[in-house]
Amino acid sequence: MTAPACVSRPGVMVVRNPWSGAVLAELPAAGAPQVEAALERARAGAVAAAGLSRAARGDILDRTAASLEADAEGAACLITQEAGKPIAQARKEVRRAVNTLRLSAAEARRLCGETLPFDSFAGAEGVTGFFEREPLGVILGVTPFNDPLNLVCHKAGPAIAGGNALILKPSELAPLSAMALASRLEAAGLPPGVFTVINGGPEAVRHLAGDPCVRMISFTGGTAAAEAIVRAGGVKRYAMDLGGVAPVLVMADADLDAAVASCVSGAFWAAGQNCVGVQRILVERPIAEAFTSAFAAAAGALRLGDPMDETVDVGPMINADHASRVETLIGEATGLGARLLTGGARRGALLAPAVLADTPAQARLSVEEAFGPVVSIVAADDLDEALALANSTEISLHAAIFTGSLDQALAATRRLQASSVMVNMSSDFRHDAMPFGGFKAGGLGREGVRFALEEMTQTKVTAFAPLTRR
Repeated sequence: MTAPACVSRPGVMVVRNPWSGAVLAELPAAGAPQVEAALERARAGAVAAAGLSRAARGDILDRTAASLEADAEGAACLITQEAGKPIAQARKEVRRAVNTLRLSAAEARRLCGETLPFDSFAGAEGVTGFFEREPLGVILGVTPFNDPLNLVCHKAGPAIAGGNALILKPSELAPLSAMALASRLEAAGLPPGVFTVINGGPEAVRHLAGDPCVRMISFTGGTAAAEAIVRAGGVKRYAMDLGGVAPVLVMADADLDAAVASCVSGAFWAAGQNCVGVQRILVERPIAEAFTSAFAAAAGALRLGDPMDETVDVGPMINADHASRVETLIGEATGLGARLLTGGARRGALLAPAVLADTPAQARLSVEEAFGPVVSIVAADDLDEALALANSTEISLHAAIFTGSLDQALAATRRLQASSVMVNMSSDFRHDAMPFGGFKAGGLGREGVRFALEEMTQTKVTAFAPLTRR
């Protein structure tokens, strides 16, 4: 059984279970009065947040992490219900969210500046001073449906650690985990207005983005939405993760079995709805046939179905419309000459993991983020050709290479146009403390708790002139 596309009535957001179609919630969609109320609440919250000590911020975040950990199974079930993520994968997202909050608590306590060597320039002898990091004020966060808890924590944790107020606009398709996190933060002692969840569509985002009190926008989503946000927001600070078309290079000296297993997991985790998930695999020609055959067989063996079933590997996409979009991309690629080796059949929101070979460069699957369970495998003569194919897209985020050669791995990491390169593991590897963000048109700024905290704070210098004796 799979869900119909999410349908909302005017002024109401209907949140459905992607697998069963059951209505999970009917939420009021914010109009102009609700947006103005959220802004007013956040203005007051920014004052309260800035007044919290580093210890208080850290304690609130640690208590929230403990609360989430104590109810990990409930939180995982909520993720599965609203996003369709298989329950084992949802449990991992909860564990990561707990870690993200604890990392944020630790960074809150050590947020600091440093002294400045003013006497390094002639004429400033005797001057002494330092800089500190201060909050920006009100931050707007906009998150997608695919990681409805941990990606919210990546906005909320650093924002709170830095002493800011955050207005969070989650995806209309999966807002419930964000709302539950807001309740946990409040119960942990976060003052009113420091974290506000507002539900709505693009118009609410544009209204929030255009308000002068919003000093920064942290957005995870697509390029078209990002451009609309920047037009509405004007001159202010932005951090944006806009995705990529993750290339994975598999060289002839790679451990083939390990590469296949890692790439299958990286491609079809969360039904491929993963901005760093494997989308293009560029295989050195001597092993291309063997790799392709093994990969297609492994993908075809994945179990599809109810994401609450412990044995299911791939659940539904977020709704039938998104699954239909990916089905169209597959059809376009095969129409241009790609060979469909397995998968691609759709039933509502459930799309069987698809593996294509020889996908031409002009196909959209070769240059656009699919955000679904589909992989293209292309043979390359050598490392140079594989790198040229990997770097051919304008949007970029993560990349990976499988090889037994350290020299080849280092050469690839230097030449791959990506913000992170994984060696002998899938492109979808992410540690929540590492810097994370786009390359080329793939985004602006960096997430990863410490790096997001730097984006969400600003420096203030204090300098003292030498005292003159009288």
